[in-house]
Amino acid sequence: MRALTWQGKRSVSVETVPDPVIEEPTDVVIRITSTAICGSDLHLYEVLGPFLSAGDVLGHESMGVVEEVGAEVRTLQPGDRVVIPFVIACGHCFMCRRGLTTQCETTQNRAHDSGASLYGYTELYGSVPGGQAERLRVPLADFNAHKVGHDLPDERYLFLSDILPTAWQGVSYADLPEGGVLGVLGLGPVGQFVGRIGRHLGHRVVAVDPVPERRLMAERYGIEALDLTEDALDQLRDRTDGRGPDSVVDAVGLEAHGAPGAGFAQAAVGLLPDALAKKVMTTAGLDRLSALNLAFGSVRRGGTVSLSGVYAGVADPLPMRSLFDKQVTIRMGQCNVQRWLDEVVPLVEDPSDPLGVQDLVTHRVPLERAPEMYELFQKKEKGCIKVVLTP
Repeated sequence: MRALTWQGKRSVSVETVPDPVIEEPTDVVIRITSTAICGSDLHLYEVLGPFLSAGDVLGHESMGVVEEVGAEVRTLQPGDRVVIPFVIACGHCFMCRRGLTTQCETTQNRAHDSGASLYGYTELYGSVPGGQAERLRVPLADFNAHKVGHDLPDERYLFLSDILPTAWQGVSYADLPEGGVLGVLGLGPVGQFVGRIGRHLGHRVVAVDPVPERRLMAERYGIEALDLTEDALDQLRDRTDGRGPDSVVDAVGLEAHGAPGAGFAQAAVGLLPDALAKKVMTTAGLDRLSALNLAFGSVRRGGTVSLSGVYAGVADPLPMRSLFDKQVTIRMGQCNVQRWLDEVVPLVEDPSDPLGVQDLVTHRVPLERAPEMYELFQKKEKGCIKVVLTP
Protein backbone atom coordinates (compact mmCIF):
# COMPACT_ATOMS: atom_id res chain seq x y z
CA MET A 1 0.00 0.00 0.00
CA ARG A 2 0.99 3.66 -0.23
CA ALA A 3 1.70 5.53 2.99
CA LEU A 4 3.24 8.78 4.18
CA THR A 5 6.55 8.00 5.89
CA TRP A 6 8.93 10.03 8.03
CA GLN A 7 12.44 10.23 6.56
CA GLY A 8 14.13 12.99 8.59
CA LYS A 9 13.68 16.52 9.87
CA ARG A 10 11.28 18.33 7.51
CA SER A 11 11.43 15.31 5.21
CA VAL A 12 8.46 13.03 4.61
CA SER A 13 7.62 10.96 1.54
CA VAL A 14 4.87 8.71 0.23
CA GLU A 15 6.26 5.21 -0.19
CA THR A 16 5.04 1.70 -0.88
CA VAL A 17 5.00 -0.25 2.40
CA PRO A 18 3.61 -3.65 3.42
CA ASP A 19 -0.15 -3.85 3.87
CA PRO A 20 -1.29 -4.17 7.49
CA VAL A 21 -2.65 -7.56 8.53
CA ILE A 22 -4.62 -8.99 11.43
CA GLU A 23 -2.02 -9.64 14.14
CA GLU A 24 -4.32 -10.27 17.11
CA PRO A 25 -7.85 -11.70 17.11
CA THR A 26 -9.14 -8.36 18.47
CA ASP A 27 -7.81 -6.41 15.43
CA VAL A 28 -9.55 -5.07 12.38
CA VAL A 29 -8.00 -3.66 9.22
CA ILE A 30 -9.71 -0.68 7.62
CA ARG A 31 -9.47 0.97 4.22
CA ILE A 32 -8.82 4.66 4.84
CA THR A 33 -11.23 7.04 3.11
CA SER A 34 -10.01 10.27 4.73
CA THR A 35 -7.05 11.16 6.91
CA ALA A 36 -5.89 14.55 8.13
CA ILE A 37 -2.66 16.32 8.99
CA CYS A 38 -2.71 17.46 12.61
CA GLY A 39 -0.75 20.29 14.19
CA SER A 40 0.79 17.61 16.41
CA ASP A 41 2.21 15.98 13.28
CA LEU A 42 4.26 19.13 12.72
CA HIS A 43 6.11 18.43 15.98
CA LEU A 44 7.29 15.18 14.38
CA TYR A 45 8.21 17.07 11.22
CA GLU A 46 10.35 19.55 13.14
CA VAL A 47 11.27 18.65 16.75
CA LEU A 48 10.60 15.05 17.78
CA GLY A 49 12.59 13.31 15.03
CA PRO A 50 15.04 11.62 17.44
CA PHE A 51 12.17 9.38 18.56
CA LEU A 52 11.28 8.31 15.01
CA SER A 53 12.91 5.94 12.54
CA ALA A 54 13.13 6.39 8.78
CA GLY A 55 10.11 4.72 7.24
CA ASP A 56 7.73 5.18 10.17
CA VAL A 57 4.18 5.71 8.92
CA LEU A 58 2.66 8.92 10.28
CA GLY A 59 -0.86 10.11 10.95
CA HIS A 60 -3.42 9.80 13.72
CA GLU A 61 -6.62 11.36 12.34
CA SER A 62 -8.29 8.72 10.21
CA MET A 63 -11.56 7.12 9.22
CA GLY A 64 -12.62 4.51 6.73
CA VAL A 65 -14.38 1.22 6.08
CA VAL A 66 -13.72 -2.11 7.81
CA GLU A 67 -12.23 -4.69 5.43
CA GLU A 68 -10.94 -7.50 7.68
CA VAL A 69 -12.09 -8.57 11.13
CA GLY A 70 -10.27 -10.61 13.77
CA ALA A 71 -11.89 -13.72 15.22
CA GLU A 72 -12.64 -12.13 18.61
CA VAL A 73 -14.11 -8.84 17.35
CA ARG A 74 -17.75 -8.68 18.42
CA THR A 75 -19.19 -5.32 17.33
CA LEU A 76 -17.76 -4.75 13.85
CA GLN A 77 -18.03 -6.42 10.48
CA PRO A 78 -16.73 -5.79 6.97
CA GLY A 79 -18.41 -2.79 5.39
CA ASP A 80 -18.88 -0.85 8.63
CA ARG A 81 -17.86 2.79 8.41
CA VAL A 82 -15.69 3.83 11.35
CA VAL A 83 -13.73 6.76 12.75
CA ILE A 84 -10.56 5.93 14.68
CA PRO A 85 -9.69 7.78 17.92
CA PHE A 86 -5.96 8.51 17.98
CA VAL A 87 -5.68 6.92 21.44
CA ILE A 88 -5.37 3.13 21.59
CA ALA A 89 -6.98 1.88 24.79
CA CYS A 90 -8.59 -1.27 26.19
CA GLY A 91 -11.77 0.24 27.64
CA HIS A 92 -11.82 -1.87 30.80
CA CYS A 93 -8.69 -1.19 32.91
CA PHE A 94 -8.58 1.02 36.04
CA MET A 95 -7.78 4.14 33.98
CA CYS A 96 -10.19 3.49 31.12
CA ARG A 97 -13.08 2.94 33.54
CA ARG A 98 -12.39 6.45 34.84
CA GLY A 99 -12.41 7.97 31.36
CA LEU A 100 -8.63 8.38 31.27
CA THR A 101 -8.05 6.41 28.09
CA THR A 102 -4.74 8.20 27.42
CA GLN A 103 -3.45 6.51 30.56
CA CYS A 104 -4.70 3.02 29.61
CA GLU A 105 -2.84 0.44 31.68
CA THR A 106 -3.07 -2.15 28.91
CA THR A 107 -1.31 -0.09 26.20
CA GLN A 108 0.77 2.16 28.47
CA ASN A 109 4.40 2.53 27.33
CA ARG A 110 6.14 1.86 30.61
CA ALA A 111 9.61 1.57 29.10
CA HIS A 112 9.42 5.29 28.29
CA ASP A 113 7.26 6.23 31.28
CA SER A 114 4.62 7.33 28.77
CA GLY A 115 0.89 6.88 28.53
CA ALA A 116 -1.28 4.88 26.14
CA SER A 117 -0.10 4.02 22.65
CA LEU A 118 -0.98 6.44 19.85
CA TYR A 119 -1.08 5.96 16.09
CA GLY A 120 1.92 7.28 14.17
CA TYR A 121 3.52 9.05 17.13
CA THR A 122 7.09 7.98 17.90
CA GLU A 123 8.63 5.24 20.00
CA LEU A 124 7.50 7.13 23.12
CA TYR A 125 3.96 6.02 22.30
CA GLY A 126 4.48 2.56 20.88
CA SER A 127 5.78 3.13 17.31
CA VAL A 128 2.33 2.13 16.02
CA PRO A 129 1.97 2.66 12.24
CA GLY A 130 -0.26 5.63 11.53
CA GLY A 131 -3.21 6.33 9.31
CA GLN A 132 -1.85 8.62 6.58
CA ALA A 133 -2.00 5.55 4.41
CA GLU A 134 -4.32 3.45 2.31
CA ARG A 135 -5.00 1.00 5.15
CA LEU A 136 -4.66 0.82 8.92
CA ARG A 137 -4.60 -1.95 11.52
CA VAL A 138 -6.79 -1.06 14.50
CA PRO A 139 -5.90 -2.95 17.71
CA LEU A 140 -8.56 -3.71 20.34
CA ALA A 141 -11.02 -2.68 17.68
CA ASP A 142 -14.26 -3.08 19.61
CA PHE A 143 -13.21 -0.09 21.74
CA ASN A 144 -11.00 1.77 19.24
CA ALA A 145 -13.10 1.87 16.07
CA HIS A 146 -16.20 4.03 16.50
CA LYS A 147 -18.96 3.00 14.10
CA VAL A 148 -20.77 5.84 12.29
CA GLY A 149 -23.47 6.07 9.65
CA HIS A 150 -23.09 6.16 5.89
CA ASP A 151 -25.27 9.17 5.10
CA LEU A 152 -23.07 12.14 6.05
CA PRO A 153 -19.79 13.13 4.36
CA ASP A 154 -16.43 12.25 5.91
CA GLU A 155 -15.86 15.82 7.14
CA ARG A 156 -18.76 15.40 9.57
CA TYR A 157 -17.02 12.51 11.31
CA LEU A 158 -13.28 12.67 10.60
CA PHE A 159 -12.47 15.21 13.32
CA LEU A 160 -13.92 12.91 15.99
CA SER A 161 -10.57 11.12 15.71
CA ASP A 162 -8.74 13.92 17.55
CA ILE A 163 -9.22 17.65 17.17
CA LEU A 164 -12.92 17.96 18.02
CA PRO A 165 -12.78 15.90 21.25
CA THR A 166 -9.45 17.61 22.03
CA ALA A 167 -11.14 21.00 21.81
CA TRP A 168 -14.13 19.73 23.81
CA GLN A 169 -11.84 18.47 26.56
CA GLY A 170 -9.92 21.76 26.50
CA VAL A 171 -13.10 23.74 27.11
CA SER A 172 -14.35 21.25 29.71
CA TYR A 173 -11.05 21.48 31.59
CA ALA A 174 -11.25 25.30 31.39
CA ASP A 175 -14.14 25.08 33.88
CA LEU A 176 -15.75 28.33 32.79
CA PRO A 177 -18.28 29.97 35.08
CA GLU A 178 -21.73 30.69 33.67
CA GLY A 179 -21.41 33.61 31.28
CA GLY A 180 -17.63 33.55 31.62
CA VAL A 181 -15.10 34.84 29.12
CA LEU A 182 -12.89 32.26 27.37
CA GLY A 183 -9.47 33.25 26.04
CA VAL A 184 -8.03 31.12 23.24
CA LEU A 185 -4.39 31.21 22.22
CA GLY A 186 -3.87 29.88 18.69
CA LEU A 187 -6.50 29.57 15.97
CA GLY A 188 -5.25 26.46 14.23
CA PRO A 189 -7.75 23.61 13.88
CA VAL A 190 -8.02 22.88 17.62
CA GLY A 191 -8.21 26.56 18.52
CA GLN A 192 -10.95 27.09 15.93
CA PHE A 193 -13.04 24.36 17.52
CA VAL A 194 -12.26 25.57 21.06
CA GLY A 195 -13.65 28.98 20.14
CA ARG A 196 -16.72 27.55 18.41
CA ILE A 197 -17.46 25.25 21.35
CA GLY A 198 -17.11 28.16 23.74
CA ARG A 199 -19.60 30.20 21.71
CA HIS A 200 -21.94 27.19 21.38
CA LEU A 201 -21.98 26.90 25.18
CA GLY A 202 -22.90 30.55 25.53
CA HIS A 203 -19.56 32.12 26.40
CA ARG A 204 -17.84 35.19 25.05
CA VAL A 205 -14.59 34.16 23.33
CA VAL A 206 -11.51 36.31 22.76
CA ALA A 207 -8.71 34.68 20.75
CA VAL A 208 -5.17 35.55 19.67
CA ASP A 209 -3.41 34.40 16.48
CA PRO A 210 -0.86 36.01 14.13
CA VAL A 211 -2.39 34.64 10.89
CA PRO A 212 -5.07 36.84 9.26
CA GLU A 213 -6.90 33.96 7.53
CA ARG A 214 -7.29 32.15 10.83
CA ARG A 215 -8.65 35.25 12.53
CA LEU A 216 -11.15 35.78 9.71
CA MET A 217 -12.38 32.19 9.96
CA ALA A 218 -12.84 32.54 13.73
CA GLU A 219 -14.75 35.79 13.36
CA ARG A 220 -17.39 33.96 11.29
CA TYR A 221 -18.36 32.21 14.53
CA GLY A 222 -18.62 35.29 16.73
CA ILE A 223 -15.11 35.01 18.13
CA GLU A 224 -13.24 38.24 18.87
CA ALA A 225 -9.91 37.60 17.14
CA LEU A 226 -6.81 39.64 18.00
CA ASP A 227 -3.44 39.75 16.26
CA LEU A 228 -0.41 38.42 18.13
CA THR A 229 1.25 41.75 18.85
CA GLU A 230 3.55 42.93 21.61
CA ASP A 231 0.56 44.29 23.51
CA ALA A 232 -1.57 41.12 23.22
CA LEU A 233 -1.55 40.73 27.02
CA ASP A 234 -2.82 44.28 27.47
CA GLN A 235 -5.48 43.76 24.81
CA LEU A 236 -6.80 40.64 26.53
CA ARG A 237 -7.01 42.49 29.82
CA ASP A 238 -8.54 45.61 28.26
CA ARG A 239 -11.36 43.53 26.78
CA THR A 240 -12.13 41.90 30.13
CA ASP A 241 -12.45 44.86 32.52
CA GLY A 242 -8.74 44.74 33.27
CA ARG A 243 -8.94 41.31 34.91
CA GLY A 244 -8.22 38.94 32.01
CA PRO A 245 -10.37 36.05 30.77
CA ASP A 246 -11.94 33.73 33.33
CA SER A 247 -10.21 30.81 31.63
CA VAL A 248 -7.61 30.49 28.86
CA VAL A 249 -7.09 27.52 26.53
CA ASP A 250 -3.58 27.28 25.09
CA ALA A 251 -4.05 25.56 21.72
CA VAL A 252 -0.47 26.27 20.57
CA GLY A 253 2.02 24.13 22.45
CA LEU A 254 5.74 23.61 22.31
CA GLU A 255 6.54 25.43 19.03
CA ALA A 256 4.99 28.79 19.84
CA HIS A 257 6.01 31.99 18.06
CA GLY A 258 8.22 34.47 19.87
CA ALA A 259 10.63 32.23 21.81
CA PRO A 260 13.94 32.52 19.92
CA GLY A 261 16.12 31.12 22.70
CA ALA A 262 14.14 27.91 23.13
CA GLY A 263 13.70 27.69 19.36
CA PHE A 264 17.48 27.79 18.92
CA ALA A 265 17.87 25.10 21.59
CA GLN A 266 15.30 22.86 19.86
CA ALA A 267 17.09 23.31 16.54
CA ALA A 268 20.47 22.57 18.09
CA VAL A 269 19.24 19.35 19.67
CA GLY A 270 17.92 18.31 16.27
CA LEU A 271 21.47 18.38 14.90
CA LEU A 272 22.74 15.85 17.44
CA PRO A 273 22.96 12.10 16.79
CA ASP A 274 19.66 10.48 17.75
CA ALA A 275 20.95 8.71 20.87
CA LEU A 276 22.41 11.91 22.27
CA ALA A 277 19.40 13.98 21.18
CA LYS A 278 17.07 11.59 23.01
CA LYS A 279 19.17 11.92 26.16
CA VAL A 280 19.10 15.71 26.00
CA MET A 281 15.37 15.87 25.27
CA THR A 282 14.45 13.52 28.11
CA THR A 283 16.67 15.25 30.69
CA ALA A 284 16.98 18.90 29.65
CA GLY A 285 14.48 19.47 26.82
CA LEU A 286 12.86 22.88 26.49
CA ASP A 287 9.59 24.07 24.99
CA ARG A 288 8.90 27.46 23.46
CA LEU A 289 6.83 28.95 26.25
CA SER A 290 5.62 32.27 24.84
CA ALA A 291 2.02 31.05 24.43
CA LEU A 292 2.03 29.38 27.84
CA ASN A 293 3.39 32.50 29.51
CA LEU A 294 0.77 34.63 27.75
CA ALA A 295 -1.89 32.25 29.09
CA PHE A 296 -0.52 32.51 32.64
CA GLY A 297 -0.17 36.28 32.39
CA SER A 298 -3.58 36.99 30.91
CA VAL A 299 -5.88 34.67 32.88
CA ARG A 300 -7.67 36.45 35.69
CA ARG A 301 -6.85 35.80 39.32
CA GLY A 302 -8.48 32.59 40.45
CA GLY A 303 -8.93 31.51 36.83
CA THR A 304 -8.04 28.34 34.94
CA VAL A 305 -5.49 27.64 32.22
CA SER A 306 -6.31 24.59 30.09
CA LEU A 307 -3.54 23.16 27.90
CA SER A 308 -4.61 21.48 24.67
CA GLY A 309 -1.37 22.22 22.82
CA VAL A 310 1.31 19.54 23.17
CA TYR A 311 4.24 20.20 25.50
CA ALA A 312 7.24 17.89 25.82
CA GLY A 313 9.94 19.77 27.75
CA VAL A 314 11.35 18.49 31.03
CA ALA A 315 13.29 21.59 32.09
CA ASP A 316 10.79 24.35 31.32
CA PRO A 317 10.98 27.36 33.65
CA LEU A 318 7.54 28.32 35.00
CA PRO A 319 6.52 31.55 36.78
CA MET A 320 5.62 29.77 40.00
CA ARG A 321 5.49 32.89 42.18
CA SER A 322 2.93 34.50 39.91
CA LEU A 323 0.90 31.30 39.47
CA PHE A 324 0.76 30.75 43.22
CA ASP A 325 -0.02 34.38 43.94
CA LYS A 326 -2.81 34.51 41.34
CA GLN A 327 -4.23 31.16 42.51
CA VAL A 328 -4.28 29.78 38.97
CA THR A 329 -5.64 26.29 38.26
CA ILE A 330 -3.87 24.36 35.47
CA ARG A 331 -5.35 21.34 33.68
CA MET A 332 -3.75 19.53 30.77
CA GLY A 333 -3.13 16.29 28.93
CA GLN A 334 -3.62 14.32 25.75
CA CYS A 335 -7.27 14.04 24.88
CA ASN A 336 -9.19 11.07 26.26
CA VAL A 337 -11.06 10.82 22.96
CA GLN A 338 -13.33 7.90 23.80
CA ARG A 339 -14.45 9.69 26.99
CA TRP A 340 -16.06 12.54 25.03
CA LEU A 341 -17.59 10.84 21.98
CA ASP A 342 -21.08 10.47 23.42
CA GLU A 343 -21.17 14.24 23.99
CA VAL A 344 -19.80 15.41 20.65
CA VAL A 345 -21.26 12.90 18.17
CA PRO A 346 -24.79 14.39 18.42
CA LEU A 347 -23.37 17.82 17.55
CA VAL A 348 -21.55 16.37 14.55
CA GLU A 349 -24.71 14.67 13.31
CA ASP A 350 -26.96 17.68 13.94
CA PRO A 351 -28.24 18.85 10.50
CA SER A 352 -27.50 22.47 11.47
CA ASP A 353 -23.80 21.64 12.03
CA PRO A 354 -23.55 23.95 15.08
CA LEU A 355 -19.76 23.63 15.37
CA GLY A 356 -19.12 24.11 11.66
CA VAL A 357 -17.27 20.83 11.21
CA GLN A 358 -17.77 21.21 7.46
CA ASP A 359 -16.27 24.69 7.56
CA LEU A 360 -12.69 23.92 8.58
CA VAL A 361 -10.95 22.10 5.72
CA THR A 362 -9.03 24.48 3.47
CA HIS A 363 -7.12 21.85 1.46
CA ARG A 364 -8.34 18.39 0.41
CA VAL A 365 -5.76 16.64 -1.75
CA PRO A 366 -4.63 13.12 -2.71
CA LEU A 367 -2.34 11.30 -0.29
CA GLU A 368 0.49 11.54 -2.81
CA ARG A 369 0.64 15.31 -2.17
CA ALA A 370 1.13 14.92 1.57
CA PRO A 371 4.79 16.07 1.61
CA GLU A 372 3.82 19.32 -0.10
CA MET A 373 0.98 19.82 2.38
CA TYR A 374 3.20 19.27 5.43
CA GLU A 375 5.43 22.11 4.27
CA LEU A 376 2.48 24.36 3.43
CA PHE A 377 0.77 23.70 6.76
CA GLN A 378 3.94 24.31 8.75
CA LYS A 379 4.57 27.62 7.00
CA LYS A 380 0.90 28.66 7.30
CA GLU A 381 0.88 29.68 3.65
CA LYS A 382 -1.95 29.97 1.10
CA GLY A 383 -4.59 30.13 3.81
CA CYS A 384 -3.79 26.60 4.97
CA ILE A 385 -5.71 25.83 8.16
CA LYS A 386 -6.70 22.17 7.85
CA VAL A 387 -5.53 19.55 5.34
CA VAL A 388 -7.43 16.34 4.57
CA LEU A 389 -5.74 13.65 2.49
CA THR A 390 -7.61 11.15 0.32
CA PRO A 391 -5.76 7.85 -0.27
